[in-house]
Amino acid sequence: MSISPVTLRILSIGTARDNFLKKLLSLHSSMQYELFPSERFTFFSLSSGSCGNCYYLGNSRYGILIDAGLGPRVIRKRLAQHGVELSSIMAILITHDHYDHIKSAGYLGEKMYIPVYATRAVHRGIEACPMINNRLNGSAKYIEKGAPFQIEDLRITAFNVPHDSNDNAGYLIEFGGQKLAIATDVGMITEEVAHYMLQANHLVIESNYDEEMLQNGRYPIYLKKRISSGTGHLSNRQAAEFLANNFHDGLRNIWLCHLSGDNNNPQLAYSTMKEHLSRRGIEVGLQLSLRVFERNVLSDKTEF
Repeated sequence: MSISPVTLRILSIGTARDNFLKKLLSLHSSMQYELFPSERFTFFSLSSGSCGNCYYLGNSRYGILIDAGLGPRVIRKRLAQHGVELSSIMAILITHDHYDHIKSAGYLGEKMYIPVYATRAVHRGIEACPMINNRLNGSAKYIEKGAPFQIEDLRITAFNVPHDSNDNAGYLIEFGGQKLAIATDVGMITEEVAHYMLQANHLVIESNYDEEMLQNGRYPIYLKKRISSGTGHLSNRQAAEFLANNFHDGLRNIWLCHLSGDNNNPQLAYSTMKEHLSRRGIEVGLQLSLRVFERNVLSDKTEF
């Protein structure tokens, strides 16, 4: 049976088309990492300490805040200084219900329609706070410690952190094969706190006070005891000893947060941590980056 010239022409066109599609698919496969690169995330502090706590994590499409202890105008302004629009914030994670962590939670939740995630006990504390003018209603989202939840690409797990608030949570945030953990207002490093912090590639850890400065300072005895108790804050030495004893190769960034304005300073917190790490042969600047979040100061941003 002979095949007509027209049929041969059609078959030839079909074969050429199939070959073209195969080449196109092959080209797409080889170029997809250039055309569709993994989203890079940015992290920075808007402020840290009893003057107000607020941290940002996000990419080019969206971001979240961890705590909202600044006024809404300050939050908007400091986000903008790093090229972030407040309208891109998809959620706020609240650690605990002390005012320096929740100042704008009501306004951002109810006026800006940003979901506010916290445990039920923390939400009760926010509701009871007399300085919060906007009460959370539809924007309140309830979470449970140890139960992961998802916000866009972020897989988030809250964990228990001892502190003298209604409740206190740290957060482990997983994204793009990386993990960021934050633990602030830490009375002591329990097994649970250590379990989550030691998973982190990027770690925000409290380094609140220098023990000698606290003991020799002007605070009354009851306040000194409260700060140094197992439900108070973490000292420079405690944070440094923990990380020096538990350093792992996956840890790339350490930020020291929630420094006291009376019983600490950035240079002292930094040098205490660096010295403890160096004694264990861990070289800051080579094996990992160490930075301090200063009080009421917008930090540099870090991309990863």
